[in-house]
Amino acid sequence: MTRVASSRVPSSWMRGDDGNALVEFTYLAVLLMIPLVYVLLTVFQVQRAAFAVTEAARQAGRAYATADTTAAGAARAQTAAALALEDQGLQLDGAPQISATAGVSPDSQVTTTVQHRVALPLFGGLFAGAVPPNIPVRATHVEHVDRFKQVP
Repeated sequence: MTRVASSRVPSSWMRGDDGNALVEFTYLAVLLMIPLVYVLLTVFQVQRAAFAVTEAARQAGRAYATADTTAAGAARAQTAAALALEDQGLQLDGAPQISATAGVSPDSQVTTTVQHRVALPLFGGLFAGAVPPNIPVRATHVEHVDRFKQVP
């Protein structure tokens, strides 16, 4: 009996793809996770700024409405807005915009607006011409001066 040479390939040669799935998964995970982490960080920064400017506008309106004069109200509003932003680790970009129907007189209405610009991490510097380097976040609050407030 004669044996014919087998045309079968040794099994050790067929294992060339072992471990490739793990390598491909690792590369894809890194490629997908880096943009996801960047987007999450950006969203968290914008949300933090949104919380901060909302509270800053509210506190600035309350501080202005409880002041005795408009000059004192403006100073108090700026201080209150700065403190509210500092609670979230942000700095006040400028004085809050205040519009009052009759100053701080009883039963008047005070509207305060606070704006903050959130810098985009990384993209702000790389694509400054094509992508705005920051996202403006703005909040407005309307406060009513107490009807029974005593005028000095």
